[in-house]
Amino acid sequence: MYFTDRGIEELASRRGEEDVTFEWLAERLREFVDLNPEFEIPVERLATWLARLDDED
Repeated sequence: MYFTDRGIEELASRRGEEDVTFEWLAERLREFVDLNPEFEIPVERLATWLARLDDED
């Protein structure tokens, strides 16, 4: 188990029943980077990865 799994598990247990839009998620990611600019690159990589999930590359 990776260290990040704890945060992912907490997210699923605390908010797993909620419906969210990608617009809502994008806004939360922007807020997070505004508060934590040192995470800009990982957040950008995650957002790009999510955006391209259906690409066949």
